[in-house]
Amino acid sequence: MSSGQEKVTVVQNSKSGAGELGSMKSFALGPKRTRFRWTLAVFALLMTFMSYIDRVNLAVTAPAIINELHFTKVHIGILQTVFFVCYALCQIPSGTLTEFFGHRKIVPFSLAWWSVFTSLTATCRQFPSWVVVRGLFGVGEAPLYPGLNAAFSNWFPKRERGMAVAFMSSGSKFGPAVGIPVAVVIMAAWGWRWVFVVFGAVGLVLAVVYYLLLRTHPRESRFVNEAELAYIADGQAVAAGPKKTIAPWRKFLRSTQFWAVGGQFAVADYIQYVFMAWLPVYLMEAHHFSLKQMGFGAAIPELGFAFGNIFCGLVCDYLIGKGLLGSKSRAWFGGVGLVLCGLGLCLTAMSLTKWATVGWLTFALFSLGATLNASWSSCIDLGGKFTGTVTGWMNFWGNIIGAAAPTTTAWIAIRYGWRSAILATASTAVIGAIVWIFVKPEVPLPQESLEPAPSGVES
Repeated sequence: MSSGQEKVTVVQNSKSGAGELGSMKSFALGPKRTRFRWTLAVFALLMTFMSYIDRVNLAVTAPAIINELHFTKVHIGILQTVFFVCYALCQIPSGTLTEFFGHRKIVPFSLAWWSVFTSLTATCRQFPSWVVVRGLFGVGEAPLYPGLNAAFSNWFPKRERGMAVAFMSSGSKFGPAVGIPVAVVIMAAWGWRWVFVVFGAVGLVLAVVYYLLLRTHPRESRFVNEAELAYIADGQAVAAGPKKTIAPWRKFLRSTQFWAVGGQFAVADYIQYVFMAWLPVYLMEAHHFSLKQMGFGAAIPELGFAFGNIFCGLVCDYLIGKGLLGSKSRAWFGGVGLVLCGLGLCLTAMSLTKWATVGWLTFALFSLGATLNASWSSCIDLGGKFTGTVTGWMNFWGNIIGAAAPTTTAWIAIRYGWRSAILATASTAVIGAIVWIFVKPEVPLPQESLEPAPSGVES
């Protein structure tokens, strides 16, 4: 073999259905394998980063908006609710559209759409216009996660999907951490309206770059060589060409796995939404953190979530790459992660000191982060070419049930106290862990299209 060549091992699936590892063939390929697939992972991080910055900008600018436009906290709360309702309701259609048109069109269109309405927020003066713009902003963000997960299905071998998902999920935690200080600086310099204009403009640029650099399938990219294509294929079924496909919904709705993947995520997102809404208030009211202590104490559990996500991605990818457990490893991480999260929340509720509370919260959210990585990755394993549909279905249930978490938790805390509220949240984890038994990500859902899939879609 010449010095410019490398020997690449490609795993060929020798089992029908859910086989994880089969016979091995070796191919002498030309130049050293490119790694352009990780460009998609970086874009996923940047896009989820931007999506969460654009979500929290309303919270950052709320005091100035209330002062200038004479809104109340109720108005701001309604605007947040409008976003989540529109976002949740558009999840399932977004998955279908991704499979019909491909992620290369849907993902940048989604980012461009919500970026336009982010910028248009700066023009709003009357409350009805705010409701319309905020609702359309939610519609625009809806295709992001189904689209990116569908892209991972095309661009990454099974043994690397966990880390790809970790890139995507991490943006949601790092976005607010970086975006909030930047938004404050912009607001102090030019006023609250420019926060929306600047971040909207950045999103539009990112959408254009994504469209120009990425393709629906790696085989269509001039930046991907034959060695990387063989590595990505790695035993996967390779489609004959770009096609319009519609998921077999009748078969999906009869599948226990399909309902289970939505059910476990409803629990996981419910727990996540509790702490997205109430973590700072919980630390200050229940454990008497000062404002300065709260800023530090609330950041540590969020970082724990991000590292739990990365940890699950690394370990699952390692196990799959070694042929150990295969996709079953995601179910183990998903179920055990929720059990440990529930345990951590119970210990949080019983903690008597401030930093023991932070420590157990960090453990709980680290475990929850592992579960969420397993959730997103399982959608790819289950969905195959219908990853967008399965992801949209899962995220729909997560956001519909999760949206009830802030109000339910507030009611329990007011009536029975914060300890009861945290213990009630912990109890839901048990339900989610049981549901994981039925997800079975190692067994793909039916792959037959609802209709014959006509070819000829531009990618």
